Formats: sequence, structure tokens, C-alpha cells
Amino acid sequence: MHRIVRGVAFVAALAAATAVRAQDASYPSRAVRIIVPFAAGGPPDVISRLVAQKLSERWRQQVYVENLPGAGGNTGTATAARAAPDGYTLYMMSTGFMVNPSLYAKVPYDPVRDFAPVTLAAASPNILFVHPSVPAHSVKELIELIKSSPGKYSYAQPSTGSTPHLSGELFKLQYGLDLVTVPFNGASLAVNSTIAGHTPIAFTALPPAIANIKQGNLRGLAVTAAKRSAALPEVPTMAEAGVPDQEAETINGLLAPAGTPGDTIARINRDTVAALSLPDVEERLRALGFEPAVTTPAEFGARIKSEIVKWDKVVRAAHIRIE
Repeated sequence: MHRIVRGVAFVAALAAATAVRAQDASYPSRAVRIIVPFAAGGPPDVISRLVAQKLSERWRQQVYVENLPGAGGNTGTATAARAAPDGYTLYMMSTGFMVNPSLYAKVPYDPVRDFAPVTLAAASPNILFVHPSVPAHSVKELIELIKSSPGKYSYAQPSTGSTPHLSGELFKLQYGLDLVTVPFNGASLAVNSTIAGHTPIAFTALPPAIANIKQGNLRGLAVTAAKRSAALPEVPTMAEAGVPDQEAETINGLLAPAGTPGDTIARINRDTVAALSLPDVEERLRALGFEPAVTTPAEFGARIKSEIVKWDKVVRAAHIRIE
């Protein structure tokens, strides 16, 4: 009797494995959506549409972007977390995906438990810049200037809890700076405020600041990345400027709902990495101020966990909270 039961179980397991392999071999057999938890036009949306176009061509199936903005990205993220784990719903995350669990009193998802990493897609550093009238031409000079006049200077940031905001708070915490934080509703407003001299210092993502730094309307002091940006090669990294341990990037990457079959994840990873490695895609990403940054699923999962820990410490130390 035991042999019969074991035999039946073996046959059932074999049938299930065969069904999964058959599904993965035919994947995708219908349209695939990529959920973007922000409005159209921003970097996550643009990157998703680049990926969707190339995957559509490769798979001969429609891959489309669905924008679900709201609650700092939490609305779209929750929708993606609840989607069927069959490979037909993907999710383009940005750094807020890892910050929001610390920033908000409650979020409707767990960034590790509810998602399966596919690949990191692109990364862009934040940048520290000042109005040209500020008498500091390096980060160290800026630190000394702020310390010489506590409470006098302010810095603009594009959104509470964004990585530029957290970069500014990390900078303040590490060097004990009495620097007033001025939040704006978007990077363009933060950039314009600094151009006008209302907020003489700013931390934003790199793309919104590139043009004005090149035109001389702003002075770039450092990027918060391990290496210089190809978009502004003359601007040093924070480490090169003598200010270590300030690395902070805005990252975008592809996830699937937890439970998506491993073979399907591997297929999506392989084809997405191929798409992001195409010369025209790399050129478009760099024009946006991003660098392609593809990974294995395991590498991306490790990056997510390390970012959660890093920014949780900053959020708690700076007492940042959104109810």
C-alpha cells in the first residue's frame, strides 16, 4: 500500500513539474503588463516603456505599461503584490519601494516577502549642487561654510522620503550640520528654487539638474555614486570630494509577485537583460541620466535587502515619518 501511495505521489509530482515546464516553455502566450506605481513621464515609466517595447518585439506578445499612481507608490505596489504569480504581471520598482516601509506608519506590502526579484534595470546617482553665488566650490568648503553659520543655510529636496531627501539627511547627520530642509513637490521646483537663490543648496536626482549645471545656472559639487556620471563627467563623486560613505542612487528594477515560477523568472531576467543591453536602450538611459545596471535575481534581491537596512537607519535617525 505504501509503495502504491508513493507511486501515486511521484506521478502527481511529475505531472505537476511537466505542466510547469510546459507553461514556461510557452511563456508568454498572452499580453504581459508592467505596473508602474507613478504617473506617466517619470524615469520608472520611461524605463518601463523601453523594456516593454523590446520585450514585445522579442516575445511577439504585447507587453504594456499600466500606471497606478498614489500614496507615494504604495497603491500600485499593493496591486502588484496581490497579482497572480504567473509571470503576466510585472512591477517596476524605484527606491521608494524599499524606503516606504520605514517612512510610513503602515504599507500594504512587504518588499521581501511579497515579491520575487527579476533584475535591477538602471541606476542614477543623486547630486549635490549650489547656486553660483554660494562661496563654496567643493563639498568640504560647503561643510565649513554651513558650520560657520548654523541655521543660516537651507537645502531644497524634491519630495519627503525620496532618496535625494535622504541623501541630504545622511549628509547632515554624518557631519552634524545645522542645515534647514525645504521640501518641494517635485524635482523641477527644487531646481528652480535653487536657480532663483531661494534655497542656495539642493539635493536632487541627477537627471533634472543636468541641463542647468551644464549651462552654468547651478554648480554641481558631487554625485552620490561610486563612480562619476557620464552625463556630468567633470563633477566628482562624494568620495573623490573627500566625503566618504555618502553613496545613494535612485534605482529602478523589475519584480514579479512572490511565487512566480523560477523558470519564468529566469526567462524574464534573460530577455530583460538582453533588452537593457541593446545600444539604443543604453543610449536612451544615459540621456536620462541613468546607467544600465542589470543583475541576476539573487544579486537584485541582496541589493533590495541592503537598501532597506541602510535607509531605515537614516529615516529613524532623522525622525522622518509620513502618516
